[in-house]
Amino acid sequence: MGLLDGLLGNLVGSLTGNDPQHASLLNSVMSMVTNQQTGGIGGLLSAFQGNGLGHLVESWISTGKNLPVSAQQLEQVLGSGKIAELAKGAGLTPDVVKSKLSEFLPMIVDKLTPNGVIPK
Repeated sequence: MGLLDGLLGNLVGSLTGNDPQHASLLNSVMSMVTNQQTGGIGGLLSAFQGNGLGHLVESWISTGKNLPVSAQQLEQVLGSGKIAELAKGAGLTPDVVKSKLSEFLPMIVDKLTPNGVIPK
């Protein structure tokens, strides 16, 4: 995992601009997509599929171009409760969280699946 940790560390710095609130949010999102007890990336894919948006996450997992996700789509899939929880944890508004998630999430999933395979 050393190389992947380095890539993700670089991603954190570039995405957050060293803003501690954005870094906190990014760390929470990383935990969400890497925690196998809560479903990890596979659980995220299932949640998107259940809302008719599985093609988005599939694009992030594949080795091709990442499709964008909107703030509204994220709220549809994650729910306002999860968005509020992430916002409270990072000290941000739900609108900022949705905006940042639409930026962070495709890149995080893409980096965690470099060969188009969901890690077990």
